Amino acid sequence: MRACHHVEIVTPKKVVLNGLLLGPKKPKRVFVWLHGLNSSMFSKMSIMDLLVDTQTAVLTFNNRGHDKVSRITTTKGKSTSRRGGGAHEVFSECVDDIDGAVRFARRIGAKDVYLVGHSTGCQKSIFWASKGGKGVKGIILLAPVSDYAAGVLVSGKRVLARAEEAARSLVKKGRPHELLPENVLPWGEMADAQRFLSLYTPESVEEIFTYAQPKKRPATLGRVKTPILAMLAERDEFVDRPAKELHEWFLEHIYEGEVGIVPKVGHSFKGAERSVASQIKKWSESLS
Repeated sequence: MRACHHVEIVTPKKVVLNGLLLGPKKPKRVFVWLHGLNSSMFSKMSIMDLLVDTQTAVLTFNNRGHDKVSRITTTKGKSTSRRGGGAHEVFSECVDDIDGAVRFARRIGAKDVYLVGHSTGCQKSIFWASKGGKGVKGIILLAPVSDYAAGVLVSGKRVLARAEEAARSLVKKGRPHELLPENVLPWGEMADAQRFLSLYTPESVEEIFTYAQPKKRPATLGRVKTPILAMLAERDEFVDRPAKELHEWFLEHIYEGEVGIVPKVGHSFKGAERSVASQIKKWSESLS
């Protein structure tokens, strides 16, 4: 059991995000944790807890994509709310979320701030940095994968094509936030039209790790000059190729940083939490 503090992050665009600060109130080092699709700030606590010490805190928070369906609340003028969550999230809004979290870490006195993204949190981390995001010394990517390639692996191109057709039809009719019918998404996903197109089409701005498209240059990733540590899961169930091939792809396209493979684990890194935390600590300390 470790002490934590409830925090409220207000982003530059006045969106209110709930979070937890694990560890000291006035840390010298902060790891800002960005959870994955349909997840929450409580995901991967077993890794976060191992990162905390007397000078180090972890800031974990619910970004706009937390859980499948949630509410997004703003404080600008009259308080308002709208639908959010993984099913309705607008990917590009992650920039505002991360700006708010990084600024919060700075305001509590952290000298060294690192961004840690897991799963879809990896795309958000890189997109934020590519849009001029500042204030972090390094970015840690845990299980970075292509959602488009994962969708093809899980359901096949024919199913994705049928769902894409339905999504584009809704967008054309001016209904981008209408949920796709269950029979269109048979693998149990829940997404509105614009969210599906963002996650599962090869030309989307969210398709940042383009290893499934050999002829497509990963321009967004290439624009990031912040040091990156990418940690791949050897038995990741959402990856369509051997971990060694993915390792080579990231080594080729990361501007500066390291790439490692965590053996014998799946996408969640279950069973290797101590190893993952240890590698994150070692790498971040090498940048100090």
